[in-house]
Amino acid sequence: MLQSALRHGLIGLLLITPALAAPTAEQRGKAFARANCARCHAIDRVSKSPLGTAPPLRSLHRRYPIDSLGEALAEGIYTGHDDMPAFELSPGQIHDLLSYLKTLE
Repeated sequence: MLQSALRHGLIGLLLITPALAAPTAEQRGKAFARANCARCHAIDRVSKSPLGTAPPLRSLHRRYPIDSLGEALAEGIYTGHDDMPAFELSPGQIHDLLSYLKTLE
């Protein structure tokens, strides 16, 4: 009986392990920000932006409601200065990045 319970417990653990290892939307959003934004913007709660004129991502919610950024990210971000590249995000990337930005509010 104990052997059967241990076997079932081990099988259950093996079945849930991949789900535990999968990155969350917030983690994927942070990875996206690190890869695409961190060259200029601070992407965490405390760092200074490498480019002094680039606002830290943690302050975006003061200028724009985070949920309202989804449409702009889908259509493409185009700014009036040459330092910021134009880019468009997929729906999944938008969800992940907005999920991460919400953690910085």
